[in-house]
Formats: sequence, C-alpha cells, structure tokens
Amino acid sequence: MLPAARRFFSFTTAMSSVHGFTVKNAKGEDTPLSNYQGKVLVIVNVASQCGLTNSNYNQFKELLDVYKKDGLEVLAFPCNQFGGQEPSCEIDIAAFVADKFKFEPTLFQKINVNGDNADPLYKFLKQEKGGFLVDAIKWNFTKFLVGRDGNVIKRFSPTTEPKDMKKDIEAALQAKL
Repeated sequence: MLPAARRFFSFTTAMSSVHGFTVKNAKGEDTPLSNYQGKVLVIVNVASQCGLTNSNYNQFKELLDVYKKDGLEVLAFPCNQFGGQEPSCEIDIAAFVADKFKFEPTLFQKINVNGDNADPLYKFLKQEKGGFLVDAIKWNFTKFLVGRDGNVIKRFSPTTEPKDMKKDIEAALQAKL
C-alpha cells in the first residue's frame, strides 16, 4: 500500500478533467464522462425532498430549454447525505422530475458526495474548486460548472439559483475550448 501522501499524489495527477471519469447512469451502466467532451456541464447533487428542489429543477429546465442546443448538459447525481432528502430509487426520482417539472434530467446513480465513500468524481470536483471555509459539499444542489474541455470552471453554493449562473454558462458556451 502506498503511503497516504503518495496515494493523494497519485489521485491528483491521475485525472486532469472530468472527462477521465466513468460514472454509473440511473440504470447502473458505466457512462464515461468523455461522452460529454465538447459540452458545457453543470454537475449537481440533487434531492427530491429538499426545500431547494422546486426552484432548481424549474430553472434547470429553463436553462436547458434555451442552451441545450448550444451544448449545455445538466448531470444530476442523487444524494441522500443531507437530511435523508433523497430516499427514492433512481427510477422514482426520474419519474418525479418528469412528472412534476416536465423534463428528463441526465440522471445518474445515487452517490455519496462527502466522507470516505464519496464518489471519486466528487472528490475531484471538490479538489478542483473547494468550498467556502471547507471543501466538503454542504448541502443538496451544490453546482459545478465544467467547460467543454472538462475543466472545472466554478463552484456554486446550494443557494445560488441556476438562473444566477446564466452569465457564467454563456461565457463557457462561447469559449471554444
């Protein structure tokens, strides 16, 4: 086993962008994020029973209605680590969003975003763009904006509404990286 410092070094140098990660989609199938090369991504941890759910899903739908044709994708990762606010399975989550908000998000398998069992993608995201005071994800709907090249551009707090990300999204879409 490598010493802790060496393991950290190996992790930090192994991936240089989100495109190097493979995650599980809502059906449990491996999905390489390299499939999204050339797209601008919003990667977000979601929960169906959170007070932030309605505004975030409504505004993600509005953003996708306008910018999907330009290359915007919202990648939603259900997480039950905050107040147990995502107890449902992926099939029920997808149905909830489709029925209530009239769109189908790109939904992935439920993950942990903090702690020893945090998904490697989220370890990377937090390393690339740490949070205020601590790097841990503090609540549902923490959002990461990722450029077409797979590099993390910016981290947004749970209380930042998707509509308030519009200027940053537009700038990322205009960049032809």
